[in-house]
Amino acid sequence: MEQKWWKEGVVYQLYPRSFKDSNGDGIGDLKGIIEKLDYLKELGIDIIWLNPIYKSPNDDMGYDISDYREVMDEFGTMEEFKLLLEGLHHRGIKLVMDLVVNHTSDEHKWFVESRRSIDNKYRDYYIWQKGKDGNPPNNWGSCFSGSAWQYDEVTDEYYLHLFSKKQPDLNWENPQLRKEVYDMMKHWFEMGVDGFRMDVINFISKVPGLPDGPKGEGDLYGNFAPYSMNGPRIHEFLQEMNREVLSKYDVMTVGECPGVSPEMAKTYVGKDRNELNMIFQFELMDIGKGRTKWEEKKWTLREFKGIMSKWQEELSDDGWNSLFLNNHDQPRMVSRFGNDKKYRVESAKMLATMLHTMQGTPYVYQGEEIGMTNVKYSAIEDYKDLEILNAYKELVEGGLMKKEDFMAGVYRMGRDNARTPMQWDDTLNGGFSTGTPWLKVNPNYTDINVEAALKDNNSIFYYYKKLIQLRKENPVIVYGEFKEYYKDSEEVYCYKRELNGEKLLVVLNFFGNEVEFAVPEELKALERTIFISNYIEVSVENNIKLRPYEAIVYKLS
Repeated sequence: MEQKWWKEGVVYQLYPRSFKDSNGDGIGDLKGIIEKLDYLKELGIDIIWLNPIYKSPNDDMGYDISDYREVMDEFGTMEEFKLLLEGLHHRGIKLVMDLVVNHTSDEHKWFVESRRSIDNKYRDYYIWQKGKDGNPPNNWGSCFSGSAWQYDEVTDEYYLHLFSKKQPDLNWENPQLRKEVYDMMKHWFEMGVDGFRMDVINFISKVPGLPDGPKGEGDLYGNFAPYSMNGPRIHEFLQEMNREVLSKYDVMTVGECPGVSPEMAKTYVGKDRNELNMIFQFELMDIGKGRTKWEEKKWTLREFKGIMSKWQEELSDDGWNSLFLNNHDQPRMVSRFGNDKKYRVESAKMLATMLHTMQGTPYVYQGEEIGMTNVKYSAIEDYKDLEILNAYKELVEGGLMKKEDFMAGVYRMGRDNARTPMQWDDTLNGGFSTGTPWLKVNPNYTDINVEAALKDNNSIFYYYKKLIQLRKENPVIVYGEFKEYYKDSEEVYCYKRELNGEKLLVVLNFFGNEVEFAVPEELKALERTIFISNYIEVSVENNIKLRPYEAIVYKLS
């Protein structure tokens, strides 16, 4: 297998608004990140992925960009950005930026010009259409509730926005627009940036004609997915981007690609495709969602393992996995897949063991390394996420869902769960800010914080540090083949990693009760030593009782 730095590295996803506030305005900033670089170095990560820091009116927390070449005022200055980049590189850490080019802000100069008149030279940078009989051009709903079309009276036409109405979609059919995007990417690479995570990149090619989307029973709008995800020219655009920009630099690319199967993923990341290094797929992230993300559907461990193992097996020869269980758009992993009460520490370590012993590049979302949990605000007014607020308006105020059912969905799946400020210590606001935080700090910061984790040798932080170190020292974890055992077990996830005769056996108990476990028959004769485990005393017998959320990695010889 071809060796690459982005395969061997561990990524730390940093959400700047919530990481560290240096000036007391309640908003995290670049100087705050610079203050904490030694903390990141101590953890041992190799790459930082920074959520958007570009100029933005912040309708969707920076994913609505008004200037791709300037830094958001709240976050600091371009000089501070360069200091951050220098500080990271000095510590041997690479920096990956967010690339948001499916849409811009409606305050971007391109769009301001575009809406002035039908014959403006920027008109075709966006997707404008005439309405149909007083209605929008088609029945598509947006990801953030409501229609995906916004009427604009200046020219008596509608523009497409798959997200907020302040996020008009760019028209990638226009070659001049594509050239502008590529020039902007080169600008950041020339500055020394080491790669891009590409926001909803598989949305950039739409089916010509934009037909109505399918509508399920009870749906208010049609689904745009069949006509604007993985569209007809997507690979042509990405190959052009690779040819014009990416191939000229030694950089890492990861594309956010909802609605992609392993088969489709290979067309984005296959080694001869000349497109992307890896993608974020969301098959596992969609587990347990009902008709909407606010309704719960029970999931089983077999389903969970089936998804994880399928991606391990299918991408093993051609392609590369991104390994993650949470990010800025998902709830906290220990609350969702573990136990954030009695077994918070054990389950956080168990889930980390799985992510860091699979083939692919692991992503650590800020606060995950100390076991931060979901939050429960009692008032809807305490939430800041556009998706939550719009859905509340449409579903609760629209009488389609009971308030308590909706709030239960928010506590379980809402995006603000991941966006609460980083918990640094047990002082006011968790040491995040001396001012009033933009989003309330999780009240459990007095117990769960970085300072406490660094004082406790048995903390989640030091377990992560050890996992990251083991990955650096053992190529079997990065490049080894994957083989699963006991696929039908509803209690244990068990798999082997093997490279050049080196073997590791990973055993994970996903539940808060004891479970009987027997070493697979074909491995019983091999000698076992403990590679890493989340309990201190661990047995190397053939038959053992796994304790609640126990994780053991054996070295076999």
